[in-house]
Parts: sequence; C-alpha cells; structure tokens
Amino acid sequence: MYLLQPQLHTRRAFLKRSGQLALTGTALPLALNLAAMGEAAAFDATDYKALVCVFLYGGNDYANTVVTYDDPSYNLYNSIRGGGVGQTAGGIALAKADLTATLLAPTTAPVDVLGQARQYALHPSMSGLAGLFNAGHAAVQLNVGPLVLPLTRAQYSSTNRLLYPLPLQLFSHNDQQSIWQSSSPEGSTVGWGGNIGDLALSGNGNATFTCMSVTGNAVFLSGDTALQYQVSTSGAIKITPATAATVYGSSAVSGALSSLIRQPRMHKLENEYNRVTQRAMDAETAVTAALALTPPSTQFAADGLAQQLKMVARLIKGQAALGVKRQVFFVSMGGFDLHDNLIAQQPVLLDHVSAAMTAFYNATVELGVANKVTAFTASDFGRTLTSNGDGSDHGWGSHHLLVGGAVKGKAFYGAPPPVSVGNTAAPQDQWHVGQGRLLPSTAVDQYAATLAKWFGVADSELTGILPNIGHFGGAGYPLNLGFMA
Repeated sequence: MYLLQPQLHTRRAFLKRSGQLALTGTALPLALNLAAMGEAAAFDATDYKALVCVFLYGGNDYANTVVTYDDPSYNLYNSIRGGGVGQTAGGIALAKADLTATLLAPTTAPVDVLGQARQYALHPSMSGLAGLFNAGHAAVQLNVGPLVLPLTRAQYSSTNRLLYPLPLQLFSHNDQQSIWQSSSPEGSTVGWGGNIGDLALSGNGNATFTCMSVTGNAVFLSGDTALQYQVSTSGAIKITPATAATVYGSSAVSGALSSLIRQPRMHKLENEYNRVTQRAMDAETAVTAALALTPPSTQFAADGLAQQLKMVARLIKGQAALGVKRQVFFVSMGGFDLHDNLIAQQPVLLDHVSAAMTAFYNATVELGVANKVTAFTASDFGRTLTSNGDGSDHGWGSHHLLVGGAVKGKAFYGAPPPVSVGNTAAPQDQWHVGQGRLLPSTAVDQYAATLAKWFGVADSELTGILPNIGHFGGAGYPLNLGFMA
C-alpha cells in the first residue's frame, strides 16, 4: 500500500515530548494516533549533530555531474550524447581529457551488474568536491530516486499499479520535488527532515531552532510538531516596525507598538496571534545574538548557495547560544532544468555547488564539528542520457553527493548503472526505462534512513518518518546504505 503521509511517532516519544513542548508553549497536533505508537529512541545525547540538505531545483543532469570515465563506458556515453571522434566533446558530451583533473579515486572500484569495474569523474567545474572525495571526506550514492517499493523494469512496465505502484506524478517537477522531500506529491504538509526534527525536540533546549531554512519555505522541514524557522542570508527576519528603535522618530511609539502586539488578549485568536508574535520576536533576538559571534574565517563566494551555507555555518557556530543539540537545515539553488544550453549553463551551476559545499566543509573543520555535520544533495530527478538537441529531458534516478567528517568517503555506494538508453532486453538495459532514464536501484527512503540513523533515529521510528521504508530492507535494498560512520 502506498502511504501518503509518514506515520506518527511512538507513544513513548509523544508522552515525553508533549510534556516538554507544553512547557515551551508549542502547539500540539490534535490528531495524534496514540494506538499506532511503539518504542522510541531517546534524543538525549550530549553531543551536537546537524543534517544539511542541499536541494538542486529543476532536476540536475546526473550524467554530466558524475561522469562515467572507464573507456568502455565512456565511449558509450560519448556516442549516446553526441560526442566527437576520439573521445572529444560534442553534442552534450564532455571530452574525456577534460575529466582527468576531477577523476575520482575510490578505495575500491565500483562494479556494475555486468561485472565490469567502473571509473567516474566529477564535472570539470567540480574540482573542490573531487578533492574532498579523494581525501576521504565525500562519497557518491549512485542511482537513487523515489520508489514506493523495489521495482524491476518488467514491473515498471506492468499495468498492475496496485501491485507495482509508481511514485505519483513521475517526471513532474513540483510533485517530484515534494516526493523527494516528503514522500508525497505536491500539497504535502510534512517532510522527512521535519519529522526527524520532531524526534529531536525533546533533547533540544529551544525547539524553535531545530529545523532551519535559509531559502524560504520548504516542506522538507515541516514536521508534525517541529516548526521550520526561516532566516535570510543576512540573518534573522525582524518584525517591523515593532522591533525598530524608533517609529516616526519616537522610541515611545516603538515601545507602545511592541507592547500592543505582544500583550495577552481575551479573544483566543487574538491571544494566539500575539503569542506567536512574541515567539517570533524572541527568536529573532536569540538568533541575532548567536550571529554576533565571530563568524568562521573560511571564505565563501558571493553567489546565493554559498551565502546560504555561510549562514548555516554561522548558525552552527552559535548552536550552543541557541540551546540546540540536533538541527536540520535546508538550502537550495535553482536553474537545473536544462532542456537547453546544458553545456553552457551547467558548468556555472556545478561550480557554485562544488565551491559552496567545499567551503562549508572547510568551515565545519575550522569550527571543530566536521564529524558532527553532514551535507547531502537532492534534486527533483535525474535526466535522460539521450540528448534532445541542446540539453536533456526529465528523468528519474540520479547520483548524489554526501560531504562530512562522518561520511565514509572515497567510496561509491549503490549499484553503478551500465550506460544504455534502455531500448532492448539486454542485461545492461534493466536499470533503464527509455532514453537513458534511470530506474532507481536505491530508494530515497533508504538514503534518508541512513542519514536519520546517524542522526539518532531508532529503527523502530523510521516508519514514522518514511512511510514506504517498510517495503525495503530485503536483499539488495538495505535500510542502512553504509555511507555514514
């Protein structure tokens, strides 16, 4: 059965956390199903951990990001993407010679289903992340994407969708963005990042700062109870003019306005509005104070993603002042929907991703928390291996990167898909569904579960975060993909 929302958390978690949340004045959902709750993990650790989702909106082209490099596979890639003679660039294929500087050197070479050892390089503009991979601080998860349950190509082609369900609205931008972040299509209100945050609330001194976005609203950070607190790249967002020093040139007017919008009221709705306003103003004061600490000296570029990750680094430095031990962050950049101009535009985008994530890792080293912070990429979907003339079309599975001191780096995880367009019954076509679209061999649920377990989530709590995780765990689909120490 395809579950549209994560199951709610365990009874013990509810009883423990609801008591603490009542003390902080946090509203609780009314429809908690206590009967569905079992044992819960205790987020009572004294250490600090953070997850940082780097979402690439538009559907990043996987084939020119993690590029197949060994001669047999590269030659197929070059031919399918319209490359030139002798492994040169052409169409939307990159020249092999341009990949030498970003060649990845794993401890053990990945082997595909045909028994062939494979080599990969990152896009030539991603030298920073290639360096982190080769130094053991980054890893690649191959061919990951939304799945309801393990699926073969024959099952994908079946008309029996009750027995072999697909993710809803496959290949749709908005829906697949939502499914990646929440396991449900557009309109979902709860994400797996937020539900991880739900479980961490009881161990955090200030629940407000458990889930934080530096890029606006994102369903990824919305929990059943956890609230996503949004900041800009400049810092906390003020409620004006109530927080201004003066209004109409008068501090008395400012003070009176501030008092009016925060004082208790007899009307329930007015009182709740003022209570939320008070919380927002208190949160802004706390974040501003935390950001007043000397920022990391690591240099970040001026582009949007770099500045978002710089803000995350500053917030992590201030985590003690904010009173949190577990945090989930969300940052993003757009522009990856490259039906056209792939060769011209993707290098700039991937340069920003690589430079920003490399600088962020370096900042966590400077702060002494590299082993406590894990950043990972996600995107709507991968794209077709075939060219549409000047770009690639919507796909499904994709390759993603993980960065951090706790990442078991210098390694590939998952099954390397053979290079094919998927138009035959040959073995190399079993992970393709036409035009080189990858049928995921690893589910987003497995990817998320591995991160969640490192964060502190117990096996018994995974179904409360990832509604389809119960369909995985069998042969070839482990709950723990192994990329976290």
